[in-house]
Amino acid sequence: MVKSKAPQEKNIQVVVRCRPRNGKEVKEGSPSVVKCQPAKREIVVKHDIANTSSLSSTTKTFTFDRVFAPDTKQIDVYRSVVVPILDEVLMGYNCTIFAYGQTGTGKTYTMEGERSQEDCSWEEDPSAGIIPRTMHQLLEKLNSQTDCEFSVRVSFLEIYNEELFDLLSLSMDNQKMRLFEDSTRKGSVVIQGLEELVVHDKDDVYNILERGRAKRQTAATLMNAHSSRSHSVFSVTIHIKENSVSGEELLKIGKLNLVDLAGSENVGRSGAVDKRLREAGTINQSLLTLGRVITSLVERAPHIPYRYTS
Repeated sequence: MVKSKAPQEKNIQVVVRCRPRNGKEVKEGSPSVVKCQPAKREIVVKHDIANTSSLSSTTKTFTFDRVFAPDTKQIDVYRSVVVPILDEVLMGYNCTIFAYGQTGTGKTYTMEGERSQEDCSWEEDPSAGIIPRTMHQLLEKLNSQTDCEFSVRVSFLEIYNEELFDLLSLSMDNQKMRLFEDSTRKGSVVIQGLEELVVHDKDDVYNILERGRAKRQTAATLMNAHSSRSHSVFSVTIHIKENSVSGEELLKIGKLNLVDLAGSENVGRSGAVDKRLREAGTINQSLLTLGRVITSLVERAPHIPYRYTS
């Protein structure tokens, strides 16, 4: 999902990427129940219904802004989804990309990907995800501009069981962060003590991702051997100082949030108990609330339910 504050006809777009069957599903002979139709921007889902005497099937069709088939490459997703909004960020707008879906569907792979052993460009690296590609191209664009000064800072935040944690903190103790409303900017929030690091090249980005990945909460469930049990928010803030046509100094501040949400899950199928059950409950509750917020934004509702009570 892509959300932008730039003046476009569509500020929110929903893009679907279907993953191929994994090794376990192939071994078990699990049939594919999803059919992708990228040209029609549709997903067709087959659902088996067990009656008392027989087994019948029904299909449901869903339409999205874009649909990517299971054989879609990382670079194709990046070019289609991310490249169009990078210029908006450099113009000083705030943009957000969410990876949203059930546990085990490949959200973290899409957002972070894997690091190639070779020194590749953002276009040539086959496995790089959205975050490293974005940072690589962003720095490439900024370094090519000779008539401006710029700085790029990143933060990496984890939301686990409704608590905030800094994934880039050097402290061994995972201290809870506090969230405040920003009195200077209406509608904005400030996270007290959140670490921000200056980024110079793609090696910095991969080092930051590795630091964050090492601290992020993951666990094995029946549905996913490496299930993310938290939401992560990788935020990039770009300050650009340049001279306008009239000779005045112009400062532009753009922000890009790259969000890897924890996967929704059916508690019965995932086998969640005790600690995992509590995690699943808070994950599903937060995703439900996010869905309501997005629906309200799309419908331009007078009240946006950002807060919920558990």
